[in-house]
Amino acid sequence: MTGSQMSMGSVLIEALALMLWAAPPYIYAAIGEIFAQRSGVLNLGVEGIMLMGAFSAIYVVADVPKGLGLEPIVGLLVAMGVGGLMGLLMAVVSVTFKGEQGISGIGLTLFGLGLSSLLFKALAGGVITATGFQRIFIPVLSDLPIIGKILFQQNIIVYAAFALVPIAWWVLNRTTWGLQIRAVGQNPKAADAMGVNVTRVRYTTVILGGILAGVAGASLSIALTPIFQENMTEGRGFIAVALVYFGGWSPFRAMLGALLFSLANNLQIWAQILNVPIQANLLIMAPYVLTIVVLIFARQRQNLEPAALTKPFERGEN
Repeated sequence: MTGSQMSMGSVLIEALALMLWAAPPYIYAAIGEIFAQRSGVLNLGVEGIMLMGAFSAIYVVADVPKGLGLEPIVGLLVAMGVGGLMGLLMAVVSVTFKGEQGISGIGLTLFGLGLSSLLFKALAGGVITATGFQRIFIPVLSDLPIIGKILFQQNIIVYAAFALVPIAWWVLNRTTWGLQIRAVGQNPKAADAMGVNVTRVRYTTVILGGILAGVAGASLSIALTPIFQENMTEGRGFIAVALVYFGGWSPFRAMLGALLFSLANNLQIWAQILNVPIQANLLIMAPYVLTIVVLIFARQRQNLEPAALTKPFERGEN
């Protein structure tokens, strides 16, 4: 193998490792949205929840007394709590008050964007940095050639994200609660007639989606890049919603889409490393162009869409 070939091989390994490292924000947010949409609720507030999760996590990590090594865990728990509260707000508006879900979600995104910016300026006044989750080198496996560096030298947020995918699939397809979620999303009247509490199911899934969106935000600020700046999500929440459609409401296909978007999001980095003569601004646009393409082709998956998605449920309606 020539030196140039070895160099290209190393670059490819680094690119794949970076792809996995950058995928968790998409995975957590998309899986949370899958649960919400499977129950019939479209939450376009994911972006705002991610922003609040990112800010609250790193602010707490930067403020917690050092020395215990628990700062990132505390920050993650706070982000989960904030995400859950914002999910609860979305559930109240869309499920209890039966607000138009698309508008409610956009409102939640604007709320999260504005509040995170306000808190950032009022409480921090400048860029916040903190020590986040560090890489965990799994014994023996991390030393394996090629796959060791790609798969087994990541942080706990990455490992948990990919472990969440089969767990989410199992919950949705192999548990009673998952059956209730799918029933409520397909035919809430029939589910209600069978004794399923439609309101409770939708509340729990939207809150769960909020919690996972909070984790997605925290994964940005205390795992991916341990720093917070205004609007640091840069549309990832909306991309996560697109991934739900791209994946046909399947956690595994959404994960594949997350890897694809993660790769696209890092194109400008590798173009600079490899001296590819392409304008960086064009490569930065790649994830957003890909989102549009995904939504166009997602129309072919309309037969997989939960029948009651975006439709409020009123008990006793004909």
